[in-house]
Amino acid sequence: MSRGSSLGKVGVPFSSPALPKCASGSVRNFCIPSLFCFPSWKGVAGCCAKTTTAPLDRVKILLQAHNHHYKHLGVFSTLCAVPRKEGYLGLYKGNGAMMIRIFPYGAIQFMAFDQYKKVIKKQLGISGHVHRLMAGSMAGITAVICTYPLDMVRVRLAFQVKGEHKYMGIIHAFKMIYTKEGGFSGFYRGLMPTIVGMAPYAGFSFFTFGTLKSIGLSQAPNLLGRPSLDNPDVLVLKTHVNLLCGGIAGAIAQTISYPLDVTRRRMQLGAVLPDSEKCLTMVQTLKYVYQQHGIRRGLYRGLSLNYIRCIPSQAVAFTTYELMKQFLHLN
Repeated sequence: MSRGSSLGKVGVPFSSPALPKCASGSVRNFCIPSLFCFPSWKGVAGCCAKTTTAPLDRVKILLQAHNHHYKHLGVFSTLCAVPRKEGYLGLYKGNGAMMIRIFPYGAIQFMAFDQYKKVIKKQLGISGHVHRLMAGSMAGITAVICTYPLDMVRVRLAFQVKGEHKYMGIIHAFKMIYTKEGGFSGFYRGLMPTIVGMAPYAGFSFFTFGTLKSIGLSQAPNLLGRPSLDNPDVLVLKTHVNLLCGGIAGAIAQTISYPLDVTRRRMQLGAVLPDSEKCLTMVQTLKYVYQQHGIRRGLYRGLSLNYIRCIPSQAVAFTTYELMKQFLHLN
């Protein structure tokens, strides 16, 4: 039968384009995310998410560390005050460093999650909800450690207010931190609360999304699911359901880990803050913030903004992640 007649015949699946091959020449190996086959596609998810919420990120940093220009303001008052004082581009201060960081961060996190899932299931024999939780936590920690110096620089740039610039740009910030704050170790100030907070954040994020996805597809496949674009035999969530599940996952994870996020930001800012000598360790910082500002105005300051920020961010990230898996024939 000719190729043309086979394509027009009902019931004969359309042949997909040939997939790129790895060095081994195997199409199968292409379906395993690796640094050599397709190193960066999963970072697209993180980039898309962070681009939409950059102004909220900047305001959150200002509030968490009680910047003296904005500490008397609330969330929405600060959102209005920043453009008045620094112009609309002030909402994107530190965005360049964030984008440089978030692409490898997103790529490493999602890639590591897939790999850790396989290792945990194969080596430890653990599957289901538990292995998603473990893999998510380990993936988050891996991504944080690899990209932490860029996060440090991003926070320092975002905390600066117009007219009081200590750092002139990304490269200058790297040089200043390295020379003034103990060399390479200066870039990892606040790493401990970051790791401690990232484990529950990433773990519960992936765990919640995976659980909601499994429940949705098993309980209401026709209502919530549709055939995958790359494999009709595999059911995936509809786009709007993906967005909803991703948003819920982000909100739950943020609530659990937020006090440690506040602690991390204060420790990262280091000498920039007037009370930096009281925030040298994770426990010391937690106690100081609680004693000075309490729970609502201290440990959870800016949480309402973080909900606004993290829900669309996580929704876009997980949805992009699922769509890219279909686009690259990874189901």
